Amino acid sequence: MEWLTIGAFARACRLSPKALRLYDELELLRPARVDPHTGYRYYAPAQLEQARLVAWLRRLGMPLARIRTVCALPPAAAAGEIRAYWAEVEAQTAVRRDLAAFLVDELTAPPRKDTTMLELRYCAHSDRGRVRAANQDTAYAGARLLAVADGYGPAGASAGSAAVAALRFLDSAELPAGDVLNVLEDAVHGATEAARDAGDGTDGTGTTLTALLWTGSRLALVHIGDSRAYLLRGGALFRITHDHTVVQSLVDEGRLTAEEAVTHPQRALLLKALTTAAPDLGLRDAEPGDRYLLCSDGLSAVVPDATVRELLTSAADPEAAVHALVDAANAAGGPDNVSCVVADLVADPESDRVADPVATAV
Repeated sequence: MEWLTIGAFARACRLSPKALRLYDELELLRPARVDPHTGYRYYAPAQLEQARLVAWLRRLGMPLARIRTVCALPPAAAAGEIRAYWAEVEAQTAVRRDLAAFLVDELTAPPRKDTTMLELRYCAHSDRGRVRAANQDTAYAGARLLAVADGYGPAGASAGSAAVAALRFLDSAELPAGDVLNVLEDAVHGATEAARDAGDGTDGTGTTLTALLWTGSRLALVHIGDSRAYLLRGGALFRITHDHTVVQSLVDEGRLTAEEAVTHPQRALLLKALTTAAPDLGLRDAEPGDRYLLCSDGLSAVVPDATVRELLTSAADPEAAVHALVDAANAAGGPDNVSCVVADLVADPESDRVADPVATAV
């Protein structure tokens, strides 16, 4: 057999000799022969195809552990794994893209001349549902902060309520202009630690967290898990969060349709939770008349978006909307705890009154 030296093989497959030595040590790409006296590595020409695949996957940024998985698969399955990896990259990049777009707008937009005072009017409610023995959800609404947490595991209720409690200081904190995301990031770090402490190391315990912080002109968003945030604007309903679930990842990868995802047996299986990964953070422009909904999956999993839009549109105020949504989830069987926070952004320049915050948890 005609052997290729490590230098010749490196030139042919576009991997450096240093990379080839590393991949040998990691058992990702072993040489076909190693000289027992000199330790010099030799490769077979048949190994070039796999080496070139490794090189291209590295250029995609794929981690070595995942490259090992791809290389062990037949071509069709390997292609599916690459497609799945890239869908994950695009989902992660979308969050940063939105933040980049906001920063560009912030730096190039002319100064705002609108002096209309805006405030949130809100309502929060959490319900055990029709099946669960206990409620592990927490819902909170205040003049600045809206939050929903859906705990899971033996100490899930404590983890969720502790996470929301750790954010409640934001309702009265001074928010420095231009630094809201950093303030929120620090607060979320505190919420993560609080949730971990509440779980006290209990296996399988954690919580989702979806929260909006009103800055006086915009809304800062923090999100992780499968609780959701929606915006009703001009009669149209927009989901402004992306589920961190196995099923959502399959939809993103094109392996499932949205309709198939609704009845998938793993639809509640999380990929990320507050105590296991960093949440998504972002900033959103707000307009008078906006109506926001935060909810646990006890609502979104059983009540279609079209019904959610209809109930949000027809409700006269946040309290009516919240109770209509909870009632709809329970009418659909109430298989899970259901929590909703609804808030309206309204112009009210004559009112200096701030309503008492509303929090519900069990």
